[in-house]
Amino acid sequence: MPNKNAQYNKNLKKWVWAVVGLTVMLFSMSRPVWGIASNRESAVVKAVRTVSPAVVNISSEYAVRKRMNPFSSFGMDDFFDSFFKDFFDPNLKRETKRTSLGSGVIIDGKRGLIISNAHVIANTGIIKVVLQNEREYEAQIVGADPEFDLAVLQIKTDDRLPTIKLGSSDDLMIGETVIAIGNPFGFSHTVTTGVISALNRSIRTEDRVYNEFIQIDASINPGNSGGPLLNINGELIGINTAIYAKAQGIGFAIPISKAKKIISDLIEYGEVIQAWIGITVQNLNKRLAHYLKVPVKKGIMVKAVESGSPAHRAGIQEGDIILSIDSRKIPSSDDYQIAMRGFAAGDALQIKIWRKNRNLTVAVTTKVFPMELAEELAFKLLGVKVENLTSQNRQRFDASASEGVVISDLRQRSYLARIGVRPGDVIRQIDRLSIGSIEDFQQAIVKYRHKKTVVILLQRSDQGYYITVELG
Repeated sequence: MPNKNAQYNKNLKKWVWAVVGLTVMLFSMSRPVWGIASNRESAVVKAVRTVSPAVVNISSEYAVRKRMNPFSSFGMDDFFDSFFKDFFDPNLKRETKRTSLGSGVIIDGKRGLIISNAHVIANTGIIKVVLQNEREYEAQIVGADPEFDLAVLQIKTDDRLPTIKLGSSDDLMIGETVIAIGNPFGFSHTVTTGVISALNRSIRTEDRVYNEFIQIDASINPGNSGGPLLNINGELIGINTAIYAKAQGIGFAIPISKAKKIISDLIEYGEVIQAWIGITVQNLNKRLAHYLKVPVKKGIMVKAVESGSPAHRAGIQEGDIILSIDSRKIPSSDDYQIAMRGFAAGDALQIKIWRKNRNLTVAVTTKVFPMELAEELAFKLLGVKVENLTSQNRQRFDASASEGVVISDLRQRSYLARIGVRPGDVIRQIDRLSIGSIEDFQQAIVKYRHKKTVVILLQRSDQGYYITVELG
């Protein structure tokens, strides 16, 4: 009997230990699942989880009015339009709404500041911003600049919003892993990864050239525009942009180190304060290049240096040949103007010049154009001097305009003088800027000084005239 009990106890112990062993085995089998999940949590996963709440979807509705054509349903708009357009009421129009989709990223959660691309909010009406938690806000435009394709929006909320951590694009490496987050084709918070393919890329579109872009091997679709480009640490190193329609299998981003200064200007002034160094340039032709023994066939020569300007203080002289600016070759005066539009006031430039058979590199820090020089600049570019439109000036020049600046003097042989503009004519608008005072006029001259032409609205008596004027 004792032997039977001993055997029973022995078997019971074996059975208990078997159950315990099975339990341990089952538990241990479940442990690796959590371990594997932990191992799969890569740096990319962590970065996306951290940053995603600060990425927003931007949409805007704007009305498009189109003249109604009763023949449009037959697919013969152009044919019948040419014959019967005079018989239809030109004011009879159909209004449709279009929605533009893009992305943005919150850079200041306390103030509700969001950065995106300028082209995302172009032609917009009401701008709506949707956060990751699906909360929706109406946004206001703080400032936008098409030259840099950057815009700053603001939403009002009592809640502190999630904010992205700003990194640096000064030390980027080709081959470095990057992460793009955006809303391509309306699919919110889509993540793509890739590597940096190239740095300092220049992209030429139909109407302008963009410089210093980051090129990545991840496609950037229209909905990605304005979204963040991150490094592996989840820091913002660029703003994705889809301005290059021909790009397939590649993407481009605006470096954050360049964007910071632009964003700062947009927040403080609502626009980018253009860079000024104080030189006038002319194209270098082959004959002059051969005579001066310049080691380039194309380039620009410094025609004049303004006294006290950044270029003057840096030692740039008349007759210097500019070979490059920040390692970017400058083959023509047009390229010079394009390059300068890519810089903001306060940027430090390295300008390589050719002088007396040797290369020199000059450091120049750009500044804001001094407004006290605007009057002189206006006379140089347009050949006019203006005064505020006062009651005395109205009587003196017999001017009937209600607002604007009155032309008090013209330079002989200037374009305006040759086409018949005379003292007493009133300038009411320059390009898109309305002119109501000398200050408005000066700001317009400084703003558009790099353009080849401007359109001026001129008023004489009760008649208004739009005139296209070449600057210079």
